[in-house]
Amino acid sequence: MPSSTYPLRTLSQRSNSTSGPLDPMSSQLAPSMNGAGRTKLNVGHGKGKKKRVSDADEEEEALLVGGFGGDREDAAFDEGTRSDNGYTLGGERTSASRPPKARDKSRTIPLQPTSSKSFYPPNLVRNQKYTIITFLPLVFYEQFKFFFNFYFLIVALSQFIPALKIGYIVTYVAPLAFVLTVTMGKEAYDDHSRYLRDRESNSTRYLVLLPQPPSPPMTRAQLPLISEDDVPRLPPSLPRPQTRSTPASSIKVGDMVLLEKNQRVPADMVLLTTSEEEGTCFIRTDQLDGETDWKLKVAVGETQKMGEKGVGSAEGSLYADPPIKDIHTFYGVLSLRSTCPGPQTETSFPLSVENVLWANTVLAAGSVVGLVVYTGRETRAVLNTSEPETKMGTLEKEVNKMAKILCSVTFALSVFLVALNGFRGQWYIYVFRFLILFSSIIPISLRVNLDMGKTVYAHQISSDKEIPETIVRTSTLPEELGRVEYLLSDKTGTLTRNEMELKKLHMGTLVFGWDSMDEVAHLLVTALEEQDSHGRRQNSMPSNFRARRDMSSRVRDAVVALATCHNVTPITNDDGTVTYQASSPDEVAIVQWTESVGMTLVGRDRGSMTIRTTSGVEYTFDILAVFPFTSESKRMGIIVRDRSTGGITFVQKGADVIMSKIVQKNDWLDEECGNMAREGLRTLVLGRKKLTEDGYTEFDKQYKAAQLRPGEERADKIQQVISKYLESEVELLALTGVEDKLQEDVKSTLELLRNAGLKIWMLTGDKIETATNIAVSSKLVGRGQYIHQVAKLKTADQVRDMLDFLQAKLDCCLVIDGESLQVCLDRFKTEFIILATQLPAVVACRCSPTQKADVARLIREFTKKTVCCIGDGGNDVSMIQAADVGVGIVGKEGNQASLAADFSINQFSYLTKLLLWHGRNSYKRSAKLSQFVIHRGLIIAVIQAVFSSIFFFAPIALYQGWLQVGYATLYTMAPVFSLVLDRDVNEDLALLYPELYRDLTKGRSLSYKTFFTWLTISVYQGGIIMLLSLLLFESEFLHIVAISFTALVINELIMVALEVTTWHSYMVLSELGTALVYFGSMAFLPAYFDLSFVLSRTFAYKVAVIVAVSSFPLYAIKATHRRFNPAAYTKVAGI
Repeated sequence: MPSSTYPLRTLSQRSNSTSGPLDPMSSQLAPSMNGAGRTKLNVGHGKGKKKRVSDADEEEEALLVGGFGGDREDAAFDEGTRSDNGYTLGGERTSASRPPKARDKSRTIPLQPTSSKSFYPPNLVRNQKYTIITFLPLVFYEQFKFFFNFYFLIVALSQFIPALKIGYIVTYVAPLAFVLTVTMGKEAYDDHSRYLRDRESNSTRYLVLLPQPPSPPMTRAQLPLISEDDVPRLPPSLPRPQTRSTPASSIKVGDMVLLEKNQRVPADMVLLTTSEEEGTCFIRTDQLDGETDWKLKVAVGETQKMGEKGVGSAEGSLYADPPIKDIHTFYGVLSLRSTCPGPQTETSFPLSVENVLWANTVLAAGSVVGLVVYTGRETRAVLNTSEPETKMGTLEKEVNKMAKILCSVTFALSVFLVALNGFRGQWYIYVFRFLILFSSIIPISLRVNLDMGKTVYAHQISSDKEIPETIVRTSTLPEELGRVEYLLSDKTGTLTRNEMELKKLHMGTLVFGWDSMDEVAHLLVTALEEQDSHGRRQNSMPSNFRARRDMSSRVRDAVVALATCHNVTPITNDDGTVTYQASSPDEVAIVQWTESVGMTLVGRDRGSMTIRTTSGVEYTFDILAVFPFTSESKRMGIIVRDRSTGGITFVQKGADVIMSKIVQKNDWLDEECGNMAREGLRTLVLGRKKLTEDGYTEFDKQYKAAQLRPGEERADKIQQVISKYLESEVELLALTGVEDKLQEDVKSTLELLRNAGLKIWMLTGDKIETATNIAVSSKLVGRGQYIHQVAKLKTADQVRDMLDFLQAKLDCCLVIDGESLQVCLDRFKTEFIILATQLPAVVACRCSPTQKADVARLIREFTKKTVCCIGDGGNDVSMIQAADVGVGIVGKEGNQASLAADFSINQFSYLTKLLLWHGRNSYKRSAKLSQFVIHRGLIIAVIQAVFSSIFFFAPIALYQGWLQVGYATLYTMAPVFSLVLDRDVNEDLALLYPELYRDLTKGRSLSYKTFFTWLTISVYQGGIIMLLSLLLFESEFLHIVAISFTALVINELIMVALEVTTWHSYMVLSELGTALVYFGSMAFLPAYFDLSFVLSRTFAYKVAVIVAVSSFPLYAIKATHRRFNPAAYTKVAGI
């Protein structure tokens, strides 16, 4: 990069820091529209070998130079010395397309690239987790990094060693193979789906401008051998530039891309020219920042003059800073070289974020040409997206911990039995054989049962008709829905529809609600007719200078002010309908309201606007100055001149905290602003000031002088001029209340979730004022709850003061902006998170997608609690993927959030049933199922241990062959699995008493206490069954197997029945069916059962005694506990 690049960068930084709190649009656009701040560089005209004008292919090149004849060398033009690596201007070589340095990723991009090779990342979208090569290794690693699966792998492999083999190999290998096959199939299907989506996105075709040489006038001196009559004619100007269709994945840095209406921007681009004369365009950024209002972007002034057909021949380069995450910041410099004969000059234009189109945004109207500056992983959209993580539910982690405990118990028991035998012989072989014998303590069937249970839960969620079209995309996490303690929600499109409507107009003594807007229209017509009857010209805007104005004229003045004070542009669509374009939905709502009462905006450009009344009369205003809304100024103003009367008026609207100091004194504004805020309405105060011709002339003179001031002094001086000449003696016209419509049932949903014990955070890219209004209107903030707003924190002392305040007021709602949040996380991360997680509600505004994800991770890390994130836009994907449970809403902002989420729903209110009903059931059922499967394995292991202890510590299986296989499958699986249909309360009670959900978050359904309770039960029952079977020993060993095994199966059937809270028809069928199958199979297993003995009274008597002793005490204890210490659900259900 040449030495001149550094001052150019400084220039760009300066241009981005000069906007004042009330800097008008004209001054904001000055660097790009009128060339303010340009830097002229006189560069010598170098000489050297002529080169071809383009590195395009043969056909394109022939097309480009066809007007000069067939010889390409004759088509060359002298622009100084151009080499393949750069330009030489006045003897100094400028690096035009060199690769970026290893660390410095800033770039200087030539407008006419000389090489097809790109040193920057390819423009590929890739969301896949695996490749063909890495699929098996990564899937196996993900499965076997958990102790549970690794243990069974070791056990299964041990069966291929003859000395360790016990029973059938298939009984150990088949369950593990089944689990791995299902998991691999699901992962392969999901990744293939991601591949198809990526391929569709990468293959979307765009029009890329072909390199076009500039065409300076040719003189006889340049063509000495051609007569005057034979001077070649240049090809006629084409209506559109020459382009080629290119897939998105082939777009490179330096390409000029032509975009049409509703096309998604494929890469980060600098806006060179638009189809609008003013050089502006609107884009939709819903997938980037979550806001559906349209953003205004401005083309570089010099390239806008060239138009679409001329911009491709521009000579020069563009400097851009290294890629960063911040979507609100961009520094760049566009340098354009003159192409006329004679000494070359280079003009530089500073670029800001308003000149850039970020990837993944959508062009709302018209067509544009942009120069690609960042591609692929360097785009803002990708930088703000985190890699998806493989999620593991809390319940699975808890089961994994218990498996480690059980493994320790198994190993200790094996060593203990070998020690009792005196470590004789090959004792280490005996230890391993005992480990395999007791492997049922950690049953592989637990994983199979849990996975099958998750499938049932997913089916129940998907088939619930009250939450239609709900999709479970991650079937391993249904239980997590029952453990959520923190809910992080997006605002726009999630809590709100982003549909604004003006609900109230307050004018002091006049108040109009949403049901009385017809009266406003009637009063407006009356006022207009009254002015016409006084002989005023039809095409002039009526004005009233009487000291005391009547009701209709006051309404007229307010409506006219609202109809002119905005930045809305009406656009006529192809079907004839009109769409209002604006950077804020509030603006559109107000213009739509003025249209509904009889004043329609029919046209607007940079210098004027036209309004039509219901009678067809049009009023045209010249726009003399616009003062756009900023987060610092909190107000927007405009100076207009009525073309017919010449009257000049300054109209201003803004937040009440600012406008109350500007408008004339009154006794109603503050009170009514508070009333509207409590109703959840967004308030705007409207005022006006009539200016004389002399007054405006003096203001304009002082204002232009202030604009010429350098540095920070400029913004201050501009504000002083505005305050002096405009913001004094402003007449208060009206107070408007605009409602941001909430999603259906948002209020009741948030109230239920709060009662269920969830702490709710709202993370949004919107302004503090807007977010606060929505927090109030949605009942995220309770009535009377204090709201503590924090913004623009810069220093550690300011953060410390805020933390001290929060420590003393933990019942408030914190509203904090993204800048302050970042300072808190950088300097006082631990202290801030500890305090914030104790607050009942937190609202974070102006959050980038990365900040949202960071907040989710921090809450998970510091609280160790389950975090659920919900959103609907592409900007929410990182947050959703960072959460324990991600929920995506299918909405106006597309399907990106829905596709990336674990659960996809259609509206926010579905979250109530998803958590309080399906989440509750999934968690409680899986907790009960997992403990019962562990109990089922423990009890048979205890029976085996007692048997081996009595029979000389021999590592021989008591139940071999079919009995070993059948116990965990045919004889007990159906009744145990039927527990996934159990429920403790019905749906109505679960939603009526959300407090029941609060108990689940404590994790009491599956804890070390319940685990050791079941461990004790298993040891007791296993010991009783084996010892009583031995006490009732007959003459043959076969009878011990028959008696103990039958008692074991019947005991398990009874235990399932004792665990059931609400009987289901499948449960009854599974209990009776399993009993019939078991007793029926005895006839086909003579090796294990002697039918003559089984059918005797003695067998029935002995089995009945064993089962009674093993199960009746547990029933008595359970009944006593329920009677004197009932669970919460039994109290509300009346069980």
